[in-house]
Amino acid sequence: MRILVLAALLALVSVGSLPVQAAERPTVKLSKSQAGTGGSITVTGSGWRSKALLMILVCGQAVPSRGVPGGTNSCANADGRAVTTDADGRFSKKLPVAEPPVPCPCVVHVATVTGAKAEADAIFQVAGHAVEPLPAEASGGRLSVLTDTRLDGSSGLLTWFGAPPVRTLVFTVGNVGTSEIKNPLFQVGTSHGVFAPQWEEQQWRGTIGPGKKARIELPVELTGGAHGDYTVSLKYGGKVLAEQPWGVGRPWGVTVFWILVCLVVPAALFRIGMAVIDRARPHRSGRARTPVRLRLPELTLRLPGLHIPDREPPPPSTLPWFTPDSDPGAAGRLSAPHDDNSTTVPRD
Repeated sequence: MRILVLAALLALVSVGSLPVQAAERPTVKLSKSQAGTGGSITVTGSGWRSKALLMILVCGQAVPSRGVPGGTNSCANADGRAVTTDADGRFSKKLPVAEPPVPCPCVVHVATVTGAKAEADAIFQVAGHAVEPLPAEASGGRLSVLTDTRLDGSSGLLTWFGAPPVRTLVFTVGNVGTSEIKNPLFQVGTSHGVFAPQWEEQQWRGTIGPGKKARIELPVELTGGAHGDYTVSLKYGGKVLAEQPWGVGRPWGVTVFWILVCLVVPAALFRIGMAVIDRARPHRSGRARTPVRLRLPELTLRLPGLHIPDREPPPPSTLPWFTPDSDPGAAGRLSAPHDDNSTTVPRD
């Protein structure tokens, strides 16, 4: 009896969990399965993360079962649209129909821009666009990422002054195929914001046998002065294997340098200009300047009964070796002039 009760409870739990799991899976629906260039379709979705930023694109050489092997390089990126989901993880957006750069079969590809990676595809046919068979999948060895990726390294003093930030992307892959893989060629891409990644090919030297795993380390470098939120993506065989966020700090040393330049250069130019003006200005003679005697103005208020005589400077001496007081010529002229050679006439 107890076994039957437990079985019934497990059945109820499994049945109740099915709608929840289905609701958590992102889905995409289209208003039309086919349309020509210049038209538009309405794309709706559900089961996405709340308030998530999504990018909607028309991509070629892709089917929902294989995703988009060529990445966003096979999509009409210029005519893509961005949309933000509501609190329930739903969205609805009009998408203009544009021809992708590669032939169909085509899909409408919806993927998250930031945060946890999630994507979904819906079959779509661009009327009048070329259609070619999909390339055959490579058989043999296949790589799968077994551990979370991480970025090792730190920024130094030169990075604080605008040098390119450098990290090492570390992850572990396993060969889930039936044949060994020699010197696998990876693609490492860096993207900033909503822009598409800039891919760079990097080859790892080594051999990974079937059922074996290996620890991979690949260098990642940004441009000089880069700062903000970046995303490092790892691609192998045309499929994105992992993504790792990377927050790069602002190079404050460059800001401090320009502030110092704006303060020091004007001060130096001012000092140089003052030195040039001082050299170009005519120099005065070394003789001492004659003191200027100040005179009282004629309309000076005088006190009653007080007379201030005008003091005139003494006349210059005719003899340079006498002072004005000891000059015999000046002393003899203190009285009225008279003739010293005149003779006295006796009175009768």
